[in-house]
Amino acid sequence: MTQTIFVVDDDEAMRDSMTWLLEGEGYKVTCFDSAQSFLAAWRDHMRGCIVLDVRMPEMSGLELHERLDSLGSQLPIIFVTGHGDVPMAVAALQRGACDFIEKPFHNEELLSRIERALELDTQIATRRKHNDAISHRLNQLTQRESEVMKLVVVGKLNKQIADELDISMKTVEAHRARVMEKMGVRTLAELVKAVMTVN
Repeated sequence: MTQTIFVVDDDEAMRDSMTWLLEGEGYKVTCFDSAQSFLAAWRDHMRGCIVLDVRMPEMSGLELHERLDSLGSQLPIIFVTGHGDVPMAVAALQRGACDFIEKPFHNEELLSRIERALELDTQIATRRKHNDAISHRLNQLTQRESEVMKLVVVGKLNKQIADELDISMKTVEAHRARVMEKMGVRTLAELVKAVMTVN
């Protein structure tokens, strides 16, 4: 999916100059004049990053960040701040924003931050795809296979699992083999890692 740079700023001149700069570098850009208009357009599958002004009327950039966070958005955010807003931007970083840049800034500075944010977005998308694949595999397990797997990953031995579930050792071994096969793993360590990834 194409990555888009979403510019959210109530200053029209700022939106225009950013669009001109970013499109000139070959990026796809979509602008919004308020936090609310971006929120209305936001979709979970969006790819790219947000360049977000900290200070906006009605809903600030920080409030938008909090709303997106509560919606589970993983789009990297670069805050654009005035000199007096640096403490707010630092607080936003501590809450998971990707970066911030102080006005006035050099174009190269903004471009390098955007490049980093887009790399981060690619990593997030890759991880998400991997996690979705694991979740899909977990959903393919029968209830009994799922019960066996939960006991396997906490380190229980086949005999202990057999006793706990009141089934034979042979049945445990058969379920265990099917779990490994369905999960696409070869070792117990790989299975534990896969389960921990999505929990």
